[in-house]
Amino acid sequence: MVTSLKSVVESLLFVSDAPLSLDRLCAVLEEYDRAEVRAAVAELREECYREGRGIILEEVAGGYQFRSRPENADFLRRLTRVKPARFSASSLETLAIIAYRQPVTRAEIEYLRGVDAGGVLKTLLEKRLIRILGKKDIPGKPLIYGTTREFLELFNLKDLAGLPTLKEVSELAAADVCGDQRELPLAVPAGDDGVVSRESEESEESGVES
Repeated sequence: MVTSLKSVVESLLFVSDAPLSLDRLCAVLEEYDRAEVRAAVAELREECYREGRGIILEEVAGGYQFRSRPENADFLRRLTRVKPARFSASSLETLAIIAYRQPVTRAEIEYLRGVDAGGVLKTLLEKRLIRILGKKDIPGKPLIYGTTREFLELFNLKDLAGLPTLKEVSELAAADVCGDQRELPLAVPAGDDGVVSRESEESEESGVES
């Protein structure tokens, strides 16, 4: 019995622990043309949405990945008893600055926020949401920061062009009534055992090289 290309693509995406790009899929499926692989992915995506499946195929972080439907998140939490992703306001502010202004130095972040950012940067680095891109070619050679693939995966973004506009961010902040903690409605990768969990309290103490 000949296995269909769509079936093979579905299996590859299911077992992968990270989004698979079209290039990666084509490298694995070398006996198929690129157009055939692309068509199989497109058909699989459309099929998941059309049939209302609990698992959908999303284009995330430069690749494709199966994720649970966001509207099913409450039921997933009942199964796993894991708290949804939460970030402190300081973490979200710092992450937003880095996402929109990268590459950016710690001094630039602190100038915009008006407070020390060492502790928050350390936390975001540990969570692999940001990374050190190198050093800026100015006196002191300060480190410069940018976001990671994990950042794109967590926020369900294809690439940085998918970030909301500053106007949309302002409207979201104005509508927030949850105080200092912001909960993120995530579409969870299909291989996970529930929603993503993040610690919500970060220190503002300096702890990262500038």
